[in-house]
Amino acid sequence: SGQELWSGKQDGMAHAHISAHLPPNIDPTKAPVAFGRRALPKLNEELQSPELLTQQRALMTLCDLVHDPQNVYQALELGVLDNLKTLLVHQDSTVRQKTTEILYIMTTHSVGRHGLIQNGVISALAELLDDPVDICRKNTHLVFEYMSKLTEGAVGILHAGLIPLLVSKLKNELEEIQELILGTLSNCLRVEASEALAADAVTVLKEKLTHSSVATRSKAAWAILEIGTHPEGKNEVCEEVIPVLVSLLEDTDPEVQASATGALMFAAIKPQGRFSALGAGAIPPLLKLAAEESGKAQLSAIKALTMLAELPKGRKTLLNHLDTFQQCLKDPSKAVKRAAKTAINVIQWKPY
Repeated sequence: SGQELWSGKQDGMAHAHISAHLPPNIDPTKAPVAFGRRALPKLNEELQSPELLTQQRALMTLCDLVHDPQNVYQALELGVLDNLKTLLVHQDSTVRQKTTEILYIMTTHSVGRHGLIQNGVISALAELLDDPVDICRKNTHLVFEYMSKLTEGAVGILHAGLIPLLVSKLKNELEEIQELILGTLSNCLRVEASEALAADAVTVLKEKLTHSSVATRSKAAWAILEIGTHPEGKNEVCEEVIPVLVSLLEDTDPEVQASATGALMFAAIKPQGRFSALGAGAIPPLLKLAAEESGKAQLSAIKALTMLAELPKGRKTLLNHLDTFQQCLKDPSKAVKRAAKTAINVIQWKPY
């Protein structure tokens, strides 16, 4: 029988195994694809079909095709995005799920990211932030995180007024979605911090710094680092989070340590940040990180200690630890050598 043939039965086999699986490439959920240049135009028409099953099948097939950037390019030319935007608010959750998945796959290609930004997909996706289906929300946040890696994508998210929404979602979203939101926020904060500050982002992020998940702690520290790069953000970081950042210098995860050290380094640019870091006992853990050759946090730790050495109390403490910096002068990294040399000069400076 055909089924026997498909199982690969051979003469002389003691036990024939008859497979119940369908032969490869036969999937009842996928639309039969026209060949060549006609495939995408036909699918684009089927997306507009009044028949739900036809739409679902077209989406399943499109999902496979958009892994190829050439198909993404053709889909953009055909105006597929306009139909996908319409389907984002479809009452059927499978349609919404596959539509958001297609958009997410498209954003993994450079041509797709630019296309989505130009076609106003960001504000269309905002509708899905409260979708009752978890996977629809997750795909939406995957799109945002990918888009925000481009400056124009981050600007698009800012212009769509999504920052206050994203900050509020951090309070009660699922953990894996929270991680995506933190990534998006960090990328947007690189461009602009005032909206996030107005939405009380520092308080929300401070809470995430002590989260049980390593990825959440690391990304929250990174977001605070980005806030600290803006003059208006430094004040809030100094007032709110320096003691927590100091405690994270001894975190078990190197990524968390590196993000916390970077955030401290930016906060210590302000005198208030220096006093606060010194008071929270930052010097011993920073010295330990500065001594870790090729550690992720080494360079930031040396720079942060250099700023703490500008306070008389900091300088006095660090005079006893010059050997740590002298060791760094032998480091293979030029940047580390340069930073260590500057640190030694600052620590040994005499006010007379």
